[in-house]
Amino acid sequence: MKVILASASPRRQELLRSVFDEFECMPADIEENVPDSVPAEDTAEFLAVKKAAHIAESHKDALVIGCDTIVVFSGSVFGKPADKAEAKQMLTALSGNTHKVITGVCMFLHGRSMSFSEETEVEFYHLSEEEIDSYIATGSPMDKAGSYGIQDKGFLPAKSITGDYFNVVGLPAARLKREAERFIKLLK
Repeated sequence: MKVILASASPRRQELLRSVFDEFECMPADIEENVPDSVPAEDTAEFLAVKKAAHIAESHKDALVIGCDTIVVFSGSVFGKPADKAEAKQMLTALSGNTHKVITGVCMFLHGRSMSFSEETEVEFYHLSEEEIDSYIATGSPMDKAGSYGIQDKGFLPAKSITGDYFNVVGLPAARLKREAERFIKLLK
């Protein structure tokens, strides 16, 4: 069975290799607009469904996997920062606080779909302004939800993580493996 990851994220690709030996990457070229009626905690799954559905339209016989990761803090969604100023604003808000990282995952196969969200709590140490500025200067925060990559070398903000570490990286691989096996079995 052909497997397609509807993402260009190198982090997701690396994690998906622990679930599937072979897969293709086809980033979903869609507008990531979310209606105001969608609760913050459901945003990632909403976008994952949208991405997977877009690719599945033209690949009905493939297992298409769409994903989206967000950070939720004080009821607000922190996606990828628009610029360095927004990255600093996000990291300053997260400093010394606990937030949720939510990854939504959706799978399509033969016109049927299944989706879920995985949530992990991350508590940050207090980050100095110098630490935040140095990290932003690397450019790394610019393509990451919440303006940080938990796996980034030299930037170690996490005081504690409750839940799946790989979910914070961008893909809850252990859960995806189990959900994919169950989904595929249901369709046989």
